[in-house]
Amino acid sequence: MAVGLFLIRVFVGMLLIGHAAQKLFGWFGGHGLAGTGAFFDSVGYRPGRRLALLAGLAELTGGLLLALGLLTPLAAAVIVGTMTAAAATHVRNGLWVQNGGYETPLLYAVTALGVAFTGPGGVSLDRLFGLSWPWPYGLYAATLGLLTALPFVMMRRRRLAKEQGQPQRNDARLPKQRLKIRIPV
Repeated sequence: MAVGLFLIRVFVGMLLIGHAAQKLFGWFGGHGLAGTGAFFDSVGYRPGRRLALLAGLAELTGGLLLALGLLTPLAAAVIVGTMTAAAATHVRNGLWVQNGGYETPLLYAVTALGVAFTGPGGVSLDRLFGLSWPWPYGLYAATLGLLTALPFVMMRRRRLAKEQGQPQRNDARLPKQRLKIRIPV
């Protein structure tokens, strides 16, 4: 079991670090902060460059902590928060990645949560330092991650609705619209 958790942690953590390097430095075919920031702007996460930096640093931190097995619930919370915000941009495309869906961010988030619920395993810095994370810490990680992502996702959603001219649900200044039914005669 320890070797299995070690492999999952290290490979998923390293993939997240690589994903962060794409955003932050343009490595591995990435677009760097300028390109990622422009993409973030285009999908409603603004200011794009700052949020790209924040996302890149979160992926780097979460991936590094996960790979090392250090502060595992915190690593999971950071990954869940970042991947929830990422998944929000792909929801309209469905689940599967070949259709532009949210499969990949979901996989990263669920893997990190799985490790948070089970613990990092015997080959980890948490174990070396005597840190123990019982299963409820997985719930704490999920909750913290989702609560962290929620403001960003909601701001993005409002911004996109406003740009598309759609009324906001809770905007008292908007006139009430009546349902008009036309009956063909």
